[in-house]
Amino acid sequence: MAEEKKLSEKAQKVLDLVSEMTALEIAELVKAMEEKFGVSAAAPVAAVAAAPAGGAAEQAEEKSNFDVVIEEVSNKIGVIKAVKEILGIGLTEAKEFVESVPKAVKEGVPKEEAEELKKKLEEAGAKVTLK
Repeated sequence: MAEEKKLSEKAQKVLDLVSEMTALEIAELVKAMEEKFGVSAAAPVAAVAAAPAGGAAEQAEEKSNFDVVIEEVSNKIGVIKAVKEILGIGLTEAKEFVESVPKAVKEGVPKEEAEELKKKLEEAGAKVTLK
């Protein structure tokens, strides 16, 4: 948490607000920011997702962050719709994503969020594991 002290007051307020958002709300926010500023968050998101893996020794004790991985798809259309909603991506991107399973939908998410995503994807017709 030492990193939070380095942030300006405005940045800290934004961080606090984002930490209270759902994954879907964050995905929508990222998409809106990409459109507004004409940038892509693909690289920064990947870097942030990879960061929790650095403390593998700490995670061995009690895992608090999980990767939500689609292993198989039994209802392709339903899963495409769910992935589109979860990631805030277009239909074409969601279709390509689902066609490339097994694949992680989200990485390094808290247990509660991971379980919600798993439930949503399984209801849509996917076999999902939390890693």
